[in-house]
Parts: sequence; C-alpha cells; structure tokens
Amino acid sequence: MSLKHRIIEQFDPNGVSTYEGIFGLPFNEETADLIIIPVPWEVTVSYSPGTADGPDAVLNASYQVDLFQSDIHDAWKMGIHMLPVSNEIHNLSSSHRILARNYIQWLEAGSPEEDLERFAAVPDIINKASLEMVDWVYAQAKKYREMGKQVALLGGDHSTPLGLIKALTEEYDSFGVLQIDAHADLRKAYENFEYSHASIAYNALKFPQISKLVQVGIRDYCQEEAIMAKENNRIHTFYDKDIKEDMFEGKAWKIICDDIVEQLPSEVYITIDIDGLDPKLCPHTGTPVAGGFEMEQVLYLMKQVVKAGKRIIGFDLVEVAPGPHGDEWDGNVGARVLYRMANLFGVSQGKLNLK
Repeated sequence: MSLKHRIIEQFDPNGVSTYEGIFGLPFNEETADLIIIPVPWEVTVSYSPGTADGPDAVLNASYQVDLFQSDIHDAWKMGIHMLPVSNEIHNLSSSHRILARNYIQWLEAGSPEEDLERFAAVPDIINKASLEMVDWVYAQAKKYREMGKQVALLGGDHSTPLGLIKALTEEYDSFGVLQIDAHADLRKAYENFEYSHASIAYNALKFPQISKLVQVGIRDYCQEEAIMAKENNRIHTFYDKDIKEDMFEGKAWKIICDDIVEQLPSEVYITIDIDGLDPKLCPHTGTPVAGGFEMEQVLYLMKQVVKAGKRIIGFDLVEVAPGPHGDEWDGNVGARVLYRMANLFGVSQGKLNLK
C-alpha cells in the first residue's frame, strides 16, 4: 500500500482534524496531487491594502470548510497541499509597498516638480522587485509541474499569477484564459508599474500561446480598456451590466453560462479575482465594486466549464483580504471558492468524478 493510501485510510473526513494543512487535510507536497502556491504580495495595490495577508486568511478559515461535496465523491482524497507562506516574499512586498504607496500619492497630487528627483527612479525599483516575484512564482510552478503535480495559486494581488501562466505557456501551445473580475486589468503599466495588479490581463496577452481571453463580470474599466477589448479579437468580454440586463429580461444564468463556455478553447486557465463577486462577500478586497455575482453563480459557471469537457490546466484565486480585528468573512468565502475550484480542477484532470 502506498503512503498516500495509508494516509487516506487513517484520516477521518467527518471528525475534528489535528492537521495544520489547508482544509485540515493530511497531505504534503509528496502525497498531494494539487499544490497551491501562496503569494503574499500587494506592492502595486492602488486603493486598499491587505491582500498580502490573503493566503493566511484563507488558510485560517479553511479549517471550517466541510470536505464533503455532494456531486464529487470523496473529493478530499485527491490531496491538496498549500506550501508555506513565504516570509521572504511578504517582506519584499511590505518594503516595496511603502515606496509604491508614496509614489502613487505623488502621482495623485499632480506629480509636483519639486519631488520629481525623489520619485523618478521609483517605477524601475518597483518593476525590478515585481519581476523577482514573478520569477519566484515561475520557479515554484516549474518545480512542481516537473514533479507531475497540478498547480494553483493563492494571492496576493492580481499581479501574482503571471509566473504560473508563464510556466504553463511552456507546456501548452495554445490555451484560453477565463477571467472572473470586476476590472478589465488591461491597462499598460498602470501608474508606470509594468507588473501592476491592474495590468495582469494585458501582460498575459503578451504570451502568444493564449489564444483567447474571456472576461466575465467586468464593471469598472477605462475607455482605453474598452477599446482594446472591442478591437482585440483574442478578447471576449461579458460585462456585468449586459449580463444583468439579460437576466432582468428573462435570460437564464444557464444560457449565459453556455454562451461563456462556447467562447473557450478546449484547454483553459482560470483566474478568479474575488472582487468579481458581490462585495458583500468580499468587503475588504483591495478594490471592491458594487454589482458582481453570488458565489454559487461563479461556481455553477465553473461546473459548466468542466461538464462541457474543457480541461482546466491551472487556476488562481486572488485579492482576498482579511477584515480588521480578525474578521474572517472574506477568508471564509475565499476558502470555499478555493476548495470547490480545486475539486473541479481535479475532475477536469480525470482525478475525480463529477456526478
């Protein structure tokens, strides 16, 4: 009997877990099929901070998530393991976040000439540090992919998945990206930061292997982004306003999901910014926007992606931020999205069965 099977036999999924792994699961990087890379990074966040603490918030809340899934038998047995949250990355983020925040405040003040010398070098400094983060994520993803593991990412802000996406472009000649988000994230070097959280979709499209970017729930974007989304034939955007108007006029969410899935190629990377949800579910995220989806709407869409035979090749969940005074609500919602996505990922990879 393998080590993994012995672990499964000894673990009680209905009891109180004594394990410190995510969701209280007993697996490690050797025995888990899915490795989650936590990235505590938020250097370029331009509104409210806190997403660097997202991985810890999700981990702490994950112990309250029951493991049973009514439509995926024994889902927990696939094995999920989250790597330790890197203090080095967190510290790098914290130190550069202060510099970026001061620079953003200078921009918002109209870039006063008297402080130009003080701030002129900041974008290069931030870009260099951000590239270090991207390269670190890329190295982690490559390591575990070469071990035969499936890999997901837990941010941090929305700049964090670029290294994972880069690693997947070296394995797949062509794939799509499904983006759940309040924001288009198509800005070129927003606030002069090349790896801005507001530029992840723009940066991802630099990879020619990404044949299609399908955006869902977008409701806060600039004119330049709207023009790019309209004119770039690799982008198909389902705006929140249009989705809601269709629903108000009687179009079923199932039919809308079918329309979304139809735009996707056979292999798909999924990026979920928690602010794509209604902000009552994620009030402390970095840039909350009124509107958005219920959690079950998004997870129903993901189930339809899998039922349509699309193959998920990786995913991320980003922009979860804990509330003040130990408020775990955002982490609780994030943990439930993460667990369900991990299980649907397993189904699409043939490691679990969907009823």
